[in-house]
Amino acid sequence: MKNSYLNLLCFGCLLCLLIFPNLFCQASQLLPNPRLVNAYTAFQAWKRAIQSDPMKFTSNWRGPNVCNYSGVYCASAPDNPHITTVAGIDLNHGNIAGSLPEELGLLTDLALIHLNSNRFSGTIPKSFYNLHLLHELDLSNNLFTGFFPSVILSLPSLKFLDLRFNQFEGSVPSALFDLKLDALFINNNKFRSSIPDNIGNSPVSVIVLATNVLLGSIPSSFTKMAGTLEEINLMNTGLSGCLPPDIDRLSLTVYDVRFNNLIGPLSENIGGIKTLEQLHVAHNKLSDHIPASICSLPRLLNFTYSYNYFSGDPPPCHKFLGNDDSQNCFLGRPSQRSTEECSSFPAQEVNCSIPGSLQNKTPVPRSPLPKTPPSVGWDDQHDLMNRIY
Repeated sequence: MKNSYLNLLCFGCLLCLLIFPNLFCQASQLLPNPRLVNAYTAFQAWKRAIQSDPMKFTSNWRGPNVCNYSGVYCASAPDNPHITTVAGIDLNHGNIAGSLPEELGLLTDLALIHLNSNRFSGTIPKSFYNLHLLHELDLSNNLFTGFFPSVILSLPSLKFLDLRFNQFEGSVPSALFDLKLDALFINNNKFRSSIPDNIGNSPVSVIVLATNVLLGSIPSSFTKMAGTLEEINLMNTGLSGCLPPDIDRLSLTVYDVRFNNLIGPLSENIGGIKTLEQLHVAHNKLSDHIPASICSLPRLLNFTYSYNYFSGDPPPCHKFLGNDDSQNCFLGRPSQRSTEECSSFPAQEVNCSIPGSLQNKTPVPRSPLPKTPPSVGWDDQHDLMNRIY
């Protein structure tokens, strides 16, 4: 590992020396340690890779004092408190266009990279392999492309990963769920695969896979995440089959499976999730009666179930009618499905103990998904430096 670091350092220094000999010599003389010399090399390469910076985030990325650059945070190195090094990068909401150069791998002490809401494109540098201290990586709301960046799977310290609102494609690697992450956001990309069976290995508290194409059913291994998982968002992923019956093993606050092709009844076991605050099952093929135990949950604030085939709900559920019960099969209520449609739906053929028991593949009528802008999870403007190292 030490030899790899020295080789990378020598390569970066040699490259800069050949291209900008005067600037490199000046930086080497003025900067107090080789890590900041490396940082100077990396940021100057990144400056050259930036095509547009309308808010002038990088306008002061000049001269050797990288710790004064906007969006760059320095701290004492974790292995030597007497050495100053670059510990964090925060360029959130900069609307910056460009790419990420390989030289960013020289910043081996980085603990966080936050690039939310820019126009960075291309792929993730393979040199990120050297970022062994990286704790938070937020590349959301950009224009990155290609398959899932496999270099991320080699980051041993990573706890927070946000790749949402990009154009990544291909399959979701099963190795992703073996990482020791606290939060995972990969929604609103172009991934197309099933949910890996080992998803239950993940220790995340929040997982958002929404608005990708995740064929198949919800793996039963989700229930192995009891004790850590608090929020699930699988909205608009094309999932089919039944909801996991033993979901009550999880201490969830958010359970969102809207806009899928899920079938069968709502499990009575959901009424056992006493921590549940948000339950969203609208726009599926769910049927039968809604259990009273669900609507009696002590913390439930929002329950949406329109565009299904529910035929009955007990009095405790009537307080949620304002959340829209339309396009179900409730007798005597407005905006319900026709009698013919309700009677022809083969709810009696659904047996959730037998996978694939319903052969009807007709999609549920859907209204357009709302176009909500991405929110910033764990906003690095709040206590940023407290999370470095």
